[in-house]
Amino acid sequence: MRAIAVIDGEHYPPVVRDALAALPYEVVGALLVGGVEKLRGDDDWGVPLVSELSDVNADLVVDVSDEPVLGPAARFALASRALALGLPYVGADFRLDPPRFHRFDLPSLAVIGTGKRVGKTAVAGHVARLLSRELRTVVVAMGRGGPATPELVETPPTVADLLVRSRSGEHAASDFLETAALSGVPTVGCRRAGGGLAGQVFDSNVLEGAALARSLDPEVVVFDGSGAAVPPIAVDARVLVAGEGHDLAAYLNPFRVLISDVIVLVGNAEVPAAVDRPIVRVTLRLRPAGELSGRVAVFTTGEAPIDHLDADIVHVSRALADRTRLHKELERVEADTFVVEVKAAAIDVVAEAADARGATVVLADNEVVPVEGDLDEEVLRLVPVGAEA
Repeated sequence: MRAIAVIDGEHYPPVVRDALAALPYEVVGALLVGGVEKLRGDDDWGVPLVSELSDVNADLVVDVSDEPVLGPAARFALASRALALGLPYVGADFRLDPPRFHRFDLPSLAVIGTGKRVGKTAVAGHVARLLSRELRTVVVAMGRGGPATPELVETPPTVADLLVRSRSGEHAASDFLETAALSGVPTVGCRRAGGGLAGQVFDSNVLEGAALARSLDPEVVVFDGSGAAVPPIAVDARVLVAGEGHDLAAYLNPFRVLISDVIVLVGNAEVPAAVDRPIVRVTLRLRPAGELSGRVAVFTTGEAPIDHLDADIVHVSRALADRTRLHKELERVEADTFVVEVKAAAIDVVAEAADARGATVVLADNEVVPVEGDLDEEVLRLVPVGAEA
């Protein structure tokens, strides 16, 4: 295998030269990442120096550098560059492999995130609705509670439909059901388990879901990621959603930036100065899908603003992801309408409680409200790129 070595000037060049010669690879170049203490100016590394990891054809990157030249943050940033080139990044006691992306022969776009509850599903739904105005659009969504066999939902499920699912033991608030219920776009539900530092999953049925989506003859397919996991599809473009408190420079988030075409910052999320992708900033606002009558109780997983709601709000809960706390809250809630995000315990706890009391349940999603930049313009700019691929 052909390798690019990562080296530094805190090692004596003869030591590095002997180490490279002992590697079980054909070293075709070396990237000098810093350090001057042991350099004399006419140093012989035994291989040619390169300016970038992409300068020569190689099969992997071997890191023979060390502290203080490459600390953890710098090492992860360099590893991200290697993974974005499709190259494994190997060190003395670690190996990072690039996620595997499978070919897909239709125009496609993925929405991925830096973690759970960053607004990714809201952005994916917004993108799907936008594209469906002019194009036959299908969403393929993967989640930790998705179906064992990819499932197509063509008609938006009602609260009654979701209760039937929940009572049969299904996770009735999975992302694909939220998207199908609130975007009105045909959605294929998939599942995944586990997630690596770069977004690779241990197991998923997304490839089967992609095949099911393809059978519908769509003009564009939107793949919705799950948490920080990335759909294993070689899409034409990606939109990366970063939430507050998620550092785009940390760990392998620089890899996610490098494989994305647009960065969406939610709320007060920050972006490193070095990012050279188009950046859009948005906020999320709860958007009920029905009329709010009588006394209203609102149930969400986060801090989506509700001040804009024209209703008699008697209770607000942020405890959808905490069933114990949620059950205690419901004991003292008296309301005629329950507004609920389609997440976590929305159906099996809140909708069930409302149904038992004869109250109305109104599903709600998070409206993507622009703050800086134009997300719609950026997405529509990307779609023709996919159509020409």
